[in-house]
Amino acid sequence: MSEIMIDIVSDVVCPWCFIGKRQLERALAKLRVERSDIVPRIRWLPYFLNPDTPVEGEPYRPFLERKFGGPEKLAQIQAQVAKAGRAAGIDFAFERIEIRANTLRAHRLIHHAQKTGDAGELVERLFAAHFLDGEDIGNVPLLLRLAGECGQDESAIRAYLASGEDEEEVRAQAERGQRMGITGVPFSIFNGRYGLGGAQPPEVLLDAMRQSLMTH
Repeated sequence: MSEIMIDIVSDVVCPWCFIGKRQLERALAKLRVERSDIVPRIRWLPYFLNPDTPVEGEPYRPFLERKFGGPEKLAQIQAQVAKAGRAAGIDFAFERIEIRANTLRAHRLIHHAQKTGDAGELVERLFAAHFLDGEDIGNVPLLLRLAGECGQDESAIRAYLASGEDEEEVRAQAERGQRMGITGVPFSIFNGRYGLGGAQPPEVLLDAMRQSLMTH
């Protein structure tokens, strides 16, 4: 068996990152048809789209209207994202979202999960909670529930989130990404060699994986 290491720099309040996750899953399905011996190892790395977001979050729509230049411009952008989402099998429900979350706790939870295993299911549940159910993914009770659904011990996670453990490491990881020149997400790195920005089509991701395996 051969491994392919995939680092994905993303933020769980980034709709294109959710789309990118779906595109990667399709690319990996095609890769497995070609190379049944390949085992993907995916690592999710933090990025903060809005690092100044208050700990308790902030009202979702007013923030985005300020950021993108008014309600009409926001509506155009969300329509574009929704169209791309439907093509990727995601039915975005932007109208349900009330809070734009501070994602530090969510990134810490992902980091913690990756210490002992794969965080893919947790990442999926975080994206779905925010973009499909309109939930506040900075909310500790919600994070505990999602962690529990992924098989983690909720009491241990409660203590972990209440501590400052891994906070500086998560921030440092995000800063390292910026020093590498990553200014937008998602950003995928294959076997530490091939980097691709944006929610690329499955065929583009598949080609990058092929190239990285040839030189690995």
